[in-house]
This record gives sequence, structure tokens and C-alpha cells, in this order.
Amino acid sequence: MKFTLSSSTLSNKLNILSKVIMSKNAMPILEGILFEVKDGQLVLTASDNENVMKSTCALSDSDGNGRFVVSTNTMLNAMRELPEQPLTFEINEEDFSVSLYYQNGIYHFTAQNADEYPQTQPLPTDVTSIIFDSSELLTNISRTLFATATEQLRPVMNGIYFDITTEFTSIVASDGTKLVRNRCYNVKNDTPAAFILPKKPATLLKNVLNKEDGDVVIKFNDRNAAISFAEGVLICRLIEGRYPNYNSVIPKDNPNHLRIDRKTFASALRRVMPFGSESSELVKIMVEAGQMVLLSEDIDFATSAKENMVCDYDGRPMAIGFKGPVLLEILNNIDSDDVVIELADPSRAGVVVPAEQPQNEEVLMLIMPTLLND
Repeated sequence: MKFTLSSSTLSNKLNILSKVIMSKNAMPILEGILFEVKDGQLVLTASDNENVMKSTCALSDSDGNGRFVVSTNTMLNAMRELPEQPLTFEINEEDFSVSLYYQNGIYHFTAQNADEYPQTQPLPTDVTSIIFDSSELLTNISRTLFATATEQLRPVMNGIYFDITTEFTSIVASDGTKLVRNRCYNVKNDTPAAFILPKKPATLLKNVLNKEDGDVVIKFNDRNAAISFAEGVLICRLIEGRYPNYNSVIPKDNPNHLRIDRKTFASALRRVMPFGSESSELVKIMVEAGQMVLLSEDIDFATSAKENMVCDYDGRPMAIGFKGPVLLEILNNIDSDDVVIELADPSRAGVVVPAEQPQNEEVLMLIMPTLLND
């Protein structure tokens, strides 16, 4: 069997697919990438037994069909220093010896028989299907992923929850100290449904999706999902279990509203945080009409920082504490120029929203306070 394709195309695909593969696998063959040549196309597959990603490459020339598995490290090392040029593979299907010809040289290595590679089972026909615009899905995964948890006792918190209703789809993540809820009004379904996407496939999608890729089709049942996008398909096992009632923890009546420039606020946080306690990570925020004060201190090391800022505030004077890194993460994952922070009292969660919501979306982030000693 013989085929030819672009080196840059193959290199880009391999770099993405290699992120699926774990360093240690129960099945040694899963440390490689499956090459399948059929009808003038090359389908590349990587798997860790729970997540399977397939990607298709156009071939400039091919002679015959066939399947073989190549070590991921071998292929990545072979491609690393090659500039854009045609690559020609010749495979002896009896002993699986491979000759890879490039412009000024040749690589020789041995592949594995693909018969041992696990076959991907197709989803049954009774699945739920939704369609996202690639840009919208990429934005929402990127905006939500940072809020997922890493818990052994409650694994449902370790992924992104897609809550699909007849009016909108909510994309939710929380680790108990922060919560993100994005509502997408363009994506809905006649029958309500839901699934929890684990962190690894969500990260893979974040790395592979492009804003110009068009539609992304997600088909799922109670155990698995198949996500089809421009570059290929990702098949993954979902997290099973019931996600907590996230809406019940979001305050509906925080009367005190603070509006401030997001980048200015984030810069001030980065300046005062290094002078606070590494254990509590507390930043104290004092607000009154037209003014906000940020304060961090570490009594044990006699360090402190204080910064005054101008803001719009329409509530009663208040002092409230938040974990600085968590608040900074939230600000960094909102796109608008200004943010509005809705507060009730120092013991209740603060709600952070963009001053201007994205079109056909509603973004909300929640942060739990840290109780102050004074």
C-alpha cells in the first residue's frame, strides 16, 4: 500500500490527536495512532478507551486500502523538523514495515497490525441531537471549563453540564466556590434533555474547534456522546449521575450593584494579591458610592496592599471578602469591557455578569464569599 499527503496537514492532525492518548495504557496498542486508508482518504484515530477522536485527511495520491497502527512518539518525532512538503508512505502489509519518503530523505520503522485496535461502537439510533455553531460552542466551553471541580466523592461536578430545555440550553460548571452558567438561546430542543461532558473531552474540543468551522452536531444518550465537527468526530463516555440544582444557589435579589471596568479591576487585583495571605488568598473589597477599595494583607509576614478605585455603586456601604485568584479567574473569563457585580451582604454569594450580554446568550458567574474577621 502506498499513499501521499501534505506534511503540515499530517503534523497538525497528529498534534491534536496525541492529546487523547495517555502515557500509560492498559492496552499497549492504544499508545499508537490508527491509520486507515480508504477510497482516497486517510482517517486517523486516537483513543484512551473512554475518548475516541477521528480526523480525516485528503490524500493527493493513494494506491490501495489498508489499516495499521504507528507509535505516536515515532510519528511526532518524525514530523517535528519537517517543513511543508509531500510525504509518501509505503507499507508492506505482510510484515508492517513502513518507509516514509520526504524531500531529502527516508524514514524506516515498523507499524503494528490494526486488528488488535479496539473498534468504536456506534451510538444507538435512539439518541438526542443538538446543533451548536462552532464559535458559540468554543466560546462557552472556554468560558466554563475553569469552573469544573476535581472531586472523587462527587464526580458529576468534574464536568460541564449541558441542560437542554425547550427555550434555551444552559452550559454550567461549578466547584463549590464558583459557578458559571451560560444560557444559549439559539440551542434548544422540543424534549428537555441533559448530559455531563467530562473535562478531558471538553479540553480536547477547546483545542480542536475553530470559530469558522460551521456547525457542531452533538448526539448523545445517557452514557455516550458523539460530537461531529469540521475536522472530525469525538466519541466520549459521559459522566453518569444527577447534576445538582444549580439554579437554586444563584441569588435572585441581590440589591447592591457595582459596575466597573473589567481590565482595570483585574489589574488592581493582580497588584494587591501578592501581599495577601497565601493560605486564605483573601482580598477584602470595601464599596461605597463612587469608590471601591481593595485590601490584602498577611499579618504573619507584615505585608499588605491597598488600592483605591473609581466605580459606579448604587447600594449601601459594604465590606466583603473573596478569594482573589477565584475572582480574577472570573474576570478573565468574561469578554465585556465592564462587569456588574451584584451583592446582598458579606455572607451571601456575589453574582458577576457582563455589563452587555453577548447576542442570544446570557452569561452569569457566581463567587462565594470568604467571611471577614472584623
